Amino acid sequence: MTTQTTAPGIPGTPASKTATGLIGIPPHLGRALATGGGALTVVSAFLAWTWTSAFPGDLTVYGYPGGLQVLALVGGALTTLLGLSSYGVKGLRWLTPAGADGAIKFAALATFATVWYTVLAITADLGGVVNLEPGGFIAAIASLAALLGALALPFERPEPEPYDPDDTGWELFRHRLRAGRDITKAAFAGGTARPVGALPSYVEILIIVAVLGIGLTVFTYGIGTEYDELFIGFLITAGFGFAALNKSGLISQASQITARHQNITICGAFVAAAMFPFTQTDDQYATVGVYILIFGTVALGLNIVVGLAGLLDLGYVAFLGVGAYAAAMVSGSPNSPFDVQFPFWAAALVGAGASLVFGVLIGAPTLRLRGDYLAIVTLGFGEIFRITANNLDGTSGPDITNGSNGISSIPNLNILGFDFGTEHAIAGFTIGRFANYFFLMLLITAVVVLIFRRSGDSRIGRAWVAIREDETAALAMGINGFRVKLIAFALGASLAGLAGTVQAHVTYTVTPEQYLFAGPIPPNSAFLLAAVVLGGMGTISGPLIGAALLFLIPNKLQFLGDYQLLAFGLALILLMRFRPEGLIPNRRRQLEFHEDAEAPTVLPKAGA
Repeated sequence: MTTQTTAPGIPGTPASKTATGLIGIPPHLGRALATGGGALTVVSAFLAWTWTSAFPGDLTVYGYPGGLQVLALVGGALTTLLGLSSYGVKGLRWLTPAGADGAIKFAALATFATVWYTVLAITADLGGVVNLEPGGFIAAIASLAALLGALALPFERPEPEPYDPDDTGWELFRHRLRAGRDITKAAFAGGTARPVGALPSYVEILIIVAVLGIGLTVFTYGIGTEYDELFIGFLITAGFGFAALNKSGLISQASQITARHQNITICGAFVAAAMFPFTQTDDQYATVGVYILIFGTVALGLNIVVGLAGLLDLGYVAFLGVGAYAAAMVSGSPNSPFDVQFPFWAAALVGAGASLVFGVLIGAPTLRLRGDYLAIVTLGFGEIFRITANNLDGTSGPDITNGSNGISSIPNLNILGFDFGTEHAIAGFTIGRFANYFFLMLLITAVVVLIFRRSGDSRIGRAWVAIREDETAALAMGINGFRVKLIAFALGASLAGLAGTVQAHVTYTVTPEQYLFAGPIPPNSAFLLAAVVLGGMGTISGPLIGAALLFLIPNKLQFLGDYQLLAFGLALILLMRFRPEGLIPNRRRQLEFHEDAEAPTVLPKAGA
């Protein structure tokens, strides 16, 4: 069998690199179509899309977009602005420092997907296309025209791989699939953003404030979506819109500016988060916010163990449970075996200290193991903790944890006369119970971020990274691997215990079933590990964003019922397939994952 190395490629694919689009429309016409389609979509958002208010969001009003129309408006406006920037319109060139074409395609895709999802939802819910008003038809046609025009924008096609003329039909089909995948990937690829020049400090700080303000607005809108259709539309617009901004180079340039002012960015992020309860009219979504902070703080602790030290811990949620149980026992619960009520600072020290002790006791005999063996041992510890807490009920063992009933009636915190269980008025805003705990948990999260950042930049942090990259080489260089890993294990456990002290007061009750390895409701060990991997191992913001997504999305997808975990699992698989380094990776891991991905574009040029 001979392999053809000079053939043009797979039949049906271009023989050489040419700058053409996916659709045979002239590029200048495609650009105008994408820009005009986006603008027409913006106009259609001010028209009525249906005649009845039975569809959620009331899309019957002229001149005032509502519900999903707002998302279509955002997508259309983004497509229009990027299109105008591609024409070199003065004052808009800064929108596309890495090139406009890839960004326009994603923005047009966001607009098309949002509009057509809305139109199809109206048709399905109300019983046919007859329920659409002219505004709905105009939006559908305009978004389709924008997408077709964007797909006509030229891009440099990759050289097709050589094929064997003796290949079977199935092998040739697989060749065509790979070629189509490479062409599609090249069509949506973006350029490299130019470095941001030195700007006055106040300008860069204003840019950081604007970025944080946009982030707070997007998060507040997403968490406050009132019905299922709106949340799905939000996911579509936010996902493709973020991809468009990333391809345009704005995300890269914003990252460069924030990297110059890390301290200001971190402080600003916490100030923006503190504004969240003031954007809410009731305590409903503050509940979600405080649970996200608890989940994110525990994920940050696990990030020390997994992200920095490279230790796979599958029973980490047990440390959260140890801290919660320890704090509950000394906080005045009538179900506690100890008739004491410590102040919060003392209860927090007890919870963190108990988790620290358990971390050392579990880590000392097991951290000489590596890889899968360590993962199995930690998984066993998590299950042993849950079973032991179930059995300490006075029947199967001593009456310490009250068995499966847990420790209930944990009183609200009272710090310096501030009762966390009652409403308070701050600057004319009414702050409820969960908002009170949100502020407390935000303060604890800030402490954990400070610990993570300082420890990661320290000598011990560099030792963790060395152990993670190559333990054998680190040991050969004189690093005490066992001691370093034990410190990481103990520190991560104590941070989880600290978060557990607040969780005990927020939930009123601590039970063994709250601390499973896997389950539909976080936090559990599987979700914590997924938050670290999804967000980006070894970073500060990655686990926090991963925790927010992993808590918020299942909470909003409850309408799927039994298919909730299936859809969620498929989304995770797709994300790990196309972005294995996480949403916000550190540079080292990003290069590790994409080093091989860049090889095929280089090897054909060398005639490999």
